Amino acid sequence: MNKQPFGQGSPKAFRAYPRDSDLESGNLRKTRKPKSLLFDPIKMLKSMGNRLHYYSKLHPLLVFLISLSFAVIILIVLSMYTSSFQMTNAQRKFDENSGSYPYANLHNLVMVAGHSVYTSKSCGKVDGEDSWFLESYQKQPGQAATFLMHIKEGIGIAAKDERALLLFSGGETRKDAGPRSEAQSYWSVAETKGWFGKQDVKWRSLTEEHARDSFENLLFSVCRFRELTGVYPHNITVVSYDFKEERFAHLHRLAIGFPEARFFYLGTPASSSSKEAAMKGEAAVRAQFHEDPYGCVGSLYRKKLARDPFHRSIPYPNGCPELKGLFSYCGAAPYPGTLPWTLQ
Repeated sequence: MNKQPFGQGSPKAFRAYPRDSDLESGNLRKTRKPKSLLFDPIKMLKSMGNRLHYYSKLHPLLVFLISLSFAVIILIVLSMYTSSFQMTNAQRKFDENSGSYPYANLHNLVMVAGHSVYTSKSCGKVDGEDSWFLESYQKQPGQAATFLMHIKEGIGIAAKDERALLLFSGGETRKDAGPRSEAQSYWSVAETKGWFGKQDVKWRSLTEEHARDSFENLLFSVCRFRELTGVYPHNITVVSYDFKEERFAHLHRLAIGFPEARFFYLGTPASSSSKEAAMKGEAAVRAQFHEDPYGCVGSLYRKKLARDPFHRSIPYPNGCPELKGLFSYCGAAPYPGTLPWTLQ
């Protein structure tokens, strides 16, 4: 018997039958081709389509709701992208046409809300009630002194912040006072009395002369700031009466969607003789702004029309094209569009 070791030198094994043959039938089996590992998007889409068709028959309502949800999400994303693109494009076009801005180095807004028009021919008695045009509810001792306090407080805040722009806000709101604005009245009193102090503060103190109510005091001043600096304010400080803080710092701030952490309020007290009536009147106005945050319908709108006796054309939002949607919005809910400060 021949004994061959099964090692390296042993002969190769002999295969009597092919590996893929079938002995019983005598046929050769076809060798299976390995599955392709390459990504096939067409097959994947067909598979997903078949599954969706299958599930739509089992649960048609569920599939409809899921499809609707996806469609809504896509529309929201596209809307946000389009709004952002339009805002950027509008800003670019406006900047190209405006050239350099005279106050491009300023970043914070200090706004003093006007409450009356100065009618005296001289500024000798600025603290006298007879030097100002007062409505019946304003004819109280010490009322004029509250206006002067607002002017001084606004100047004081601006003097402490070299990057602040001070705006006195208020339009030509009283027919019998003539075509003189509240804003120009405040600025003129400050300039005549020498309250600006340093020339630098005077240079940074200007006017917004179209606002007809407190909401427009804020919104128009923000637009005016953009018009003068080329940017929107990083911080906003409002100077007015202490009993109006809720209206400005909550209702109006929310209406323009400005961040709470960057909004500041300095309120001064009303005259002692008018405090009770002022608080009562403020509660009524605040309730109206709760119902109509943008003052575009009802009694608030009619009041604005009455405070425009000379039919002055509102120039805004020409100076702040990114706020075009906000200026035209009217609703009880907050403005749903994108705003410049939400992108900062």
